Amino acid sequence: MARERKFLLVSDNTSGLFHRPIEVAPRRLTMDLVTSMLCVSPALYLLVQLLRFVCADADLTLLWAAVFGRKPEKVLRGQVVWITGASSGIGEELAYQLASLGARLILSARRQAELERVKCACLERSSLEEEDILVLPLDLLERESHEVKTRTAVQYFGKIDILINNGGRSQRSLFFDTDLEVYQSLMELNFLGTVSLTKHVLPHMVERRIGTIVAVSSVLGLAGAPLATGYSASKHALQGFFNSLRTELTDYPGITISTVCPGPVQSQIVQNAFTERLGQSIANAGDQQYKMSTSRCVRLILVGIANDIKEMWIGNQPFLLFFYVWQYTPTWAWTFTNILGKRRVQNFKAGLEADSGYFRKAKTS
Repeated sequence: MARERKFLLVSDNTSGLFHRPIEVAPRRLTMDLVTSMLCVSPALYLLVQLLRFVCADADLTLLWAAVFGRKPEKVLRGQVVWITGASSGIGEELAYQLASLGARLILSARRQAELERVKCACLERSSLEEEDILVLPLDLLERESHEVKTRTAVQYFGKIDILINNGGRSQRSLFFDTDLEVYQSLMELNFLGTVSLTKHVLPHMVERRIGTIVAVSSVLGLAGAPLATGYSASKHALQGFFNSLRTELTDYPGITISTVCPGPVQSQIVQNAFTERLGQSIANAGDQQYKMSTSRCVRLILVGIANDIKEMWIGNQPFLLFFYVWQYTPTWAWTFTNILGKRRVQNFKAGLEADSGYFRKAKTS
């Protein structure tokens, strides 16, 4: 059969009126195809972004900076970085990665022997010299010593470019069973100790009109969770303090205030956590392998510092989803929190690590 054609009546100046065959079907087909693509493209884009989010381990701003932003290798080389809580966990890994980048370090914690161990490891992993790392023992609870410690650090290197407030302790205990002294110690250590050190370092940065102050907070600084009522309160206090301080420094655009909110990370934070009573330790820290690796968490922190990101959300799923739900849909967040919180308490009572096995039945260890 002959292909069906449509004809339009057209006028010609020389020939008068005649019929010229015009094929309109292909043009209509093209328009339909374009329309379909315009409809499908947003859906495809949303699907791709959803898949990216499922695989994400940090907020989208931080992940964008990791790919397209300034690289820590270029920004942090030669910087003087003071790290508290540098004897273990995130603080220890920060020391190793910063040393490998060529940053000069001030390492602080209570245990000098552990700091010396970290210093030796930093020297082995980098091209730094002995004089590029200062071991400066510091107890955040001894606030009267912070002014002298700060003066020592400044005199040694001549400046402090970055202060990373990482020192602190977590908590694993139910409120009804916990002594009030535990809450006082958590606030003294995690909040007031950090505020005190910041108060002595910040004037030095204001005088130079440049610097970065980083506070390692927590996902529990944004939302509460059972077994950590005091710890969460101390991190909420840090969030409020540094968010307010940031706005007070608008006349000093060269000074950056960054807060880091990690989810569960492999470290000694559980082993060192407060329990129901002062001096009582966790009997069984449980398996930590399901948590984000310390090296990945620290790499993301350094990316955020290099790109002056004011708040960083870091965590594997479902913890990253937890950040976003609390930020954008707080009503739904309570339902989500109650589900996870109930499982957290069940894990704790069953002798498991509190944050493990959210989506399977808890079994006693």
